[in-house]
Amino acid sequence: MNKRVVIDVFLWIFAMLVCMFWRWVAAKSSMNAYWALCGALALSWILIGAITQLYRSYKEMWFWQSMLSLVATAAILTAACWWVLPLLPWGLSPKVATWMIMVVGAMDTVVILLEHYWKYATNMTVPAMQVEQRENAFVTRPEEARGAHSMASIRQSVLSVTTEEDYRMLLEKARLDSRLTKSVCDRNRFAFLQIPDYQYQTIVDLTLLNDAKGINRRFCIVNQKLPDEGRYVCCYRPQEYIKSKILAKYPAGINWLVYCLYFFNKRVLPRLMFTSRLYYDITKGRKRMLSKTEVLGRLYYCGFAVDEIVPMGHIEYVFAHRHSQPYPQEQFKVYGPLIKLPRVCKNKEIRYFYKMRTMHPYAEYIQKYVFDARGGMDIADKSNDDWRITNWGKFMRKYWLDELPMLFNWLKGDVKLVGVRPLSKTMFETYPKWLQDKRTLTRPGLIPPFYIDHPNTFDELFASEDKYLTEYLKNPIRTDIKYFFLTMRSILTRKTHSA
Repeated sequence: MNKRVVIDVFLWIFAMLVCMFWRWVAAKSSMNAYWALCGALALSWILIGAITQLYRSYKEMWFWQSMLSLVATAAILTAACWWVLPLLPWGLSPKVATWMIMVVGAMDTVVILLEHYWKYATNMTVPAMQVEQRENAFVTRPEEARGAHSMASIRQSVLSVTTEEDYRMLLEKARLDSRLTKSVCDRNRFAFLQIPDYQYQTIVDLTLLNDAKGINRRFCIVNQKLPDEGRYVCCYRPQEYIKSKILAKYPAGINWLVYCLYFFNKRVLPRLMFTSRLYYDITKGRKRMLSKTEVLGRLYYCGFAVDEIVPMGHIEYVFAHRHSQPYPQEQFKVYGPLIKLPRVCKNKEIRYFYKMRTMHPYAEYIQKYVFDARGGMDIADKSNDDWRITNWGKFMRKYWLDELPMLFNWLKGDVKLVGVRPLSKTMFETYPKWLQDKRTLTRPGLIPPFYIDHPNTFDELFASEDKYLTEYLKNPIRTDIKYFFLTMRSILTRKTHSA
């Protein structure tokens, strides 16, 4: 059955209840009279709606056609009621039927608006970019120094968008004096499409990514144009600079209010499924707030590896090289507050666990980069001093708020209450083979032995989990009860909190 028909049936029942208890618009007739009228009107509404194509499923988002069908259906049924209803013995006037039709029509309008806005919000007009597979590619033109006239033109072009200090830095690090280096300053990505494949060893993008349209597509096009290990230089204004500027500009108290409103507009609205497309249709991608995590994560997502980050005043330049093919591009990639993460579970099966997002967008693509830069991960599967975590993320992790959605996994049976932690594949592969096999004999748990033993090294962590698993495999129920109460005592006495 068409879902709109089902919705309309419920709307008619609601309309009947409204008119039944809203006594001043209706005669005080019996309950049966209202039910009979509601049933007759609902059936007639559906039949007339089918004729006027009210329930037709349009491939395109033809809002006005749906509204025209709705108005026609309501008008025909209203006219029929004023003509037929006085002839029936129900004791209800056409006024009652008109009120019911008005209630259903108003609520149906809301349903149509929501339906069409949902189609608009979730159906992007631009399809996901198809990444072309390619073989090994090397630069096809010889190394050659630029002449004085060419260098003067490039210097003038660079200084039109940045400073003399930035120009000198790019001259040294990006080799602007070489004909194997191409500098581009264009907000639209189409300028990169004009660059011949594999002609340049380095592409310097002088447009702030905060104002660039279609960042991922931009990166993927550059990835395709560069030879293997080709270099890409881009720049952006970090959100930390924008935050400090706002806080310094306004008086204390008001500055945080202004920043929160600015943050909601620039970071929250673009990330919500219902508002993401509308936001970018209005702003055209200008004046984004970009974190370091997001910029680096997007680069790795699009097949680059970061070599160096050079801060220059309120702008940061990122030097990267082409590392691989981009990840398969998603048409609609939204980072909302709720995420699901793949974890290794019983029998080494990969299951998805729900958590509140505590990291900046695209953080998952630079996990290895952060671990390597910070000297590896700690025993809680986190990087030491992980700058990918947001300020509110740190607060949620401290009080386990980010793990509350995992209760849904518990209800589904993915985890039990007590047990070893479900691990990411990266962390799971750091475990010795014998412990990998042992910990996947049973389901993971929400409350790990980690919170009882408080290990400080990986060897201590392995020993803690081995001890729990050995006891659990001998006596499951008694072991989980024991560890549950020991964890509660640890939380109350040691003020243990989420890692």
